[in-house]
Parts: sequence; structure tokens; C-alpha cells
Amino acid sequence: MKNKIPHLSASLYVVFCLLFSVSTTHHINLSPDYHVSFDDHGHFHNHRRLLSYHGDPLAIQPWLQFKNSRMKNAYIALQSWKESMISDPNNVTANWVGSDVCNYTGVFCWPAPDDPFQRTVSGIDITHSDIAGHLPHELGLLYDIALFHVNSNRFCGTIPQSFLNLKLLFEIDLSNNHFSGKFPDLLLQLPTLKYLDIRYNEFEGELPNKLFEKEFDAILLNNNKFSSSLPDNIGDSPVSVLVMANNKLEGCVPVSLGRMAKNLQELILRNNGLSSCFPCEIGKLKNLTVLDLSRNQIMGPLPESIGDMPSLEQLNVAHNMMLGTISTRICSLPNLVTFSFNHNFFWAEAPACLKKTKFDDRKNCLRGRPIQRSEVQCKKFLSHRVNCSSFNCATAPPPAPPSSQPIYSPPPPVSPPRLPCPPPPPAIPCLKSPPPPPLFSPPPLSFPPPPSPPNHPPLPPSSPPPGCVTPSPPPPTTIKISPSQPPLTCPCLTPPPQFSLPKSFFSSPPFSTSPQLPHAEEIAPPSSQ
Repeated sequence: MKNKIPHLSASLYVVFCLLFSVSTTHHINLSPDYHVSFDDHGHFHNHRRLLSYHGDPLAIQPWLQFKNSRMKNAYIALQSWKESMISDPNNVTANWVGSDVCNYTGVFCWPAPDDPFQRTVSGIDITHSDIAGHLPHELGLLYDIALFHVNSNRFCGTIPQSFLNLKLLFEIDLSNNHFSGKFPDLLLQLPTLKYLDIRYNEFEGELPNKLFEKEFDAILLNNNKFSSSLPDNIGDSPVSVLVMANNKLEGCVPVSLGRMAKNLQELILRNNGLSSCFPCEIGKLKNLTVLDLSRNQIMGPLPESIGDMPSLEQLNVAHNMMLGTISTRICSLPNLVTFSFNHNFFWAEAPACLKKTKFDDRKNCLRGRPIQRSEVQCKKFLSHRVNCSSFNCATAPPPAPPSSQPIYSPPPPVSPPRLPCPPPPPAIPCLKSPPPPPLFSPPPLSFPPPPSPPNHPPLPPSSPPPGCVTPSPPPPTTIKISPSQPPLTCPCLTPPPQFSLPKSFFSSPPFSTSPQLPHAEEIAPPSSQ
């Protein structure tokens, strides 16, 4: 019976942590299978010493009495933290006095996981306290802690190395502070960490590949200064919520996102510098409810495969450079309520889209719809073709040096051939069925009569047959591509598609400037807090 007590205590400890998490975290559902590690004899392992302590030890008054060594360590940690605070306008730490640390505001105690007869500090929650200061090295003495919530304060600096002592930590919330430096890699060494929230800080630099190898349930990194491309192993992460909005991320929208179909429910990459076509593999995310890739530089069409996402409730691709048509399959998704694709260059939309309750199609190239781009803007943008393969967004090999293929290549001059040349086979990306016809059918273009054919020297055998004149295009305008972008391999894009404005566009009826249907206001992004 004695050997079973540690197991029972650890179970109660985990239950407490989960209950505490539910009471302090309202925006995420944590899975109930969190656990702590024990050896073959059921004994819990932790580090009870401070890693490489720096500075003079805290002076402990001789009359203070502690129930156990854990409480003494907690007293040292919390008093050192209090001394490092330079402002506490709400007097949250006013009662951080004496040896009974379990009565301190924001401090929670519970029986120790390896000894149910000893109490220990198991959680810290001083959110929305407006405290200014930093995290001292002594916090590593809280080796039994499972939850650490300090969001909405004014803490600055970096995460101390002594946090490696916190082997039971499974939820950390540092959001809405002033922490800075590179991504805190030491948090990725904590064995039981499941919930990582470092939103609204000043972290910068690259995102480590190891971040997406950990068994996290939620990763919230938005509103920092991360500036790398998204690693291709992002698809290996088991998270249910992934939010990386409002950073400086660049490069491709990874094809590997399609591997996250089992768990992913929310994907928010809003307001970054992502520049590629939209991978059709995104349609594999059957459980996704929120997809927001607005305010990037995404080009090409909206994949038809999005119509295979029955759980999707919010879809936002506004403020990009996308084009083409919005299909009936996408607008007919059973749970889709909010759909924003304003500020793009789409030229047709299915009638089913107009029935959505929260719907925004402004500033596109849609004939007969209110508040659209000017005809000059549409013709200028849509007269260029988009070659999705030129982004080199592959999954494995490193990208080739940027040189050869431009993102945009101007179309060849319009000149009718004297003899019909065989047209290339059509390439439609990510479509399981042919796209619906355009919602407008203007008359075809008319061309001036062809000039008299010049006298050409005899053609070599490899040239086109005589009389089939194909004018040479002008030199392409090359836009360099960052060598940090990995190449893209998408099975749906063979051969690489090239999208251009339909000929019928240039002779279509003029744009309508008067509203024909009630129009929703611009959809606000999902709250990131």
C-alpha cells in the first residue's frame, strides 16, 4: 500500500493542474492526457538544486519556520522575485511576507507529487497585475511548479536558464510583456510542456525546427518580431491551435501543413510576409475551423480543395494578390459563416457566396459588384501571368540560387498567327472538376489585320513549320526570390499552372459602382488573446 501513495499523489497533482488551468485559461481546451514521469519504482524525479546560482543568497531571518524544505526554497524564490520588481501599482505582492508562501496572492499549493504528506508550490498566476521587473534566476527553485502565468504585466529581459529545473511545467503564459531576445530554446527542453504562449512580446529571429517536434497542444507566437521562413517540419506538430500572426515571417506557405489534419483546428498566419501560391494540400485539414492567411503576399488561385473542409467556419484570405474564381464548392461549405476575400483580384464568384451572413468581396475585379477595383488596376495586374513553380517551395532539397524563373512574366504581344499552332494542354491546379464558367460572357476581342509577312531565311528542321509565326516575347522582368525559401512540390501542379486574365475580361461591361446587395462590413480578425 505504501508504494502506491506516490502514484495516487501524482494523479491528484495532475488533476489539480488541469483544474487550475481551466480556471485561469479560457481560450484553449487542454487535452486530459497530460502526465508526469516516474521510474520503475514509482518515484518521481526532479532537480532540487538551483542551476549555477549567481549572486549572494537571500538572507533568511532566523525566526522564520518552514514546514519543509520545499517551502523554504519557494520562500527564497518568491522573495528574490519580489525584490527584482521595480513597480507593483496594484500591490499584488503586498502580502508576500512570512514563511507561509501558500497564502501569497497568486501562489497556489498542492501536495507534492512524490510525497503526499508535503505541500509544495504548484502554480503561479499573477496575470493582469501591471508589475514591472524581470524574472530572477532563483525562480528555478520552484521545481514542483506546473503552471506559470504572468501575462499582461511589464516584465522584460530574457527567460532565466534556471527554468530548466521546472521539469513538471506543462503550461507557461508569458504573453503581453516585454520579453526580448531570440526564441527561448530552453523551454523546448522541458519534458512535460504542452501549452506555450509568448504572444505580444519582442522576441525576434528564426523559429527553431525543434518547436514543431514537441508534443505541444497549443503554440501562440503572434505579435512578436520573428522573421524566418516557416520550417517544412511544421507539419509534424500535433498542435490543435497554431497562431503566428503579426510577425515578419516570410517565404512559402508550407505544403506540409496538410500533414496536420488529425489535430489542427485553428491556423492563423495573418499579417506576415508569406509569398507563394496557396498549396492545395490545405484541403486535407478536415478538422480546421479557422483559417486566416490574410494580409500576406499570396498569389494564384484559391484552391478548390478548400471545398473538402467540412468543419471550416471562418475563412479569411483578404489583402493578398490572389486571382481567379471563387467556386460554388467553397461557398457551399456547411459550416462556413465568415468568408472574406476582399482586396484581391478575383474576377468571378459563385452566386452561393452572396448568401453568406458575413461575406466581404470588396476591392476585387468582379463585374456588377459594388466597391471594386478600377478597370485599369485589374487590367494592369491581370495582364501578367503567375507561375506557381517559380517560388521554388519544395519540401526537401535546398532552393536553387535565384536567377532563372521570374514570379511574373509578361504575356507575349497579341498577334494572330497565320496558321493555327497547336495550343498547350490546359493546367488547372487543385481542381477535381472543371471550374464554373465566368459569370459574364462579353463578346470576343477584335484584332487589327495582320501585317504583311516579312521575307525569312529558310527555317532549320527544329523550327516550327513555315507559316506558323510565334512572336518572341520581350525579356521577362525578373523578381529575385530569397534563397532561404525551400522549393515546392505539389502533386496537384503538374505542369506548373500559369494564370492570366480571360480575354473576355477586357471587353466586359464596365464595373458597377452602385450596391446591388446588402454588404457586410470588413470582417474583424479573430481575437488573438
